[in-house]
Amino acid sequence: MGGPNLEVFKFGMYIMFPIGIMYYFGTNLESRFSVPDFWPKEGSTHKIPFEREEITEELQRLKERRLAARAHRLAIESRGGSTEHFEHRQAEEAQPKPDILAATKLDEPGKSGLAKANGWSSWFK
Repeated sequence: MGGPNLEVFKFGMYIMFPIGIMYYFGTNLESRFSVPDFWPKEGSTHKIPFEREEITEELQRLKERRLAARAHRLAIESRGGSTEHFEHRQAEEAQPKPDILAATKLDEPGKSGLAKANGWSSWFK
């Protein structure tokens, strides 16, 4: 066999290899594994209210927003319009699709009537 020197060398490698890996990856983490501007700045995030007055103000603001959206929806429905996906229709009116996209029709071959009729086991056959 190898003798005691080989055993000491192997034991040293077993101990020093994980310690070396931990030292290499564990030092200077901020500059090595950081993405600049990953976390949002303090002013650009939502501020969670903790005080009773702030909570009531936030609830009042949300209630006013909900009632304004409801009044807007009821006004559209009273004129005979549909409110389904209204915000998307406004965006499409602002930026209409190009003619090539409007003429394209998607056909999904996986959704055929045969697959629906046979169920999940149709791909076995």
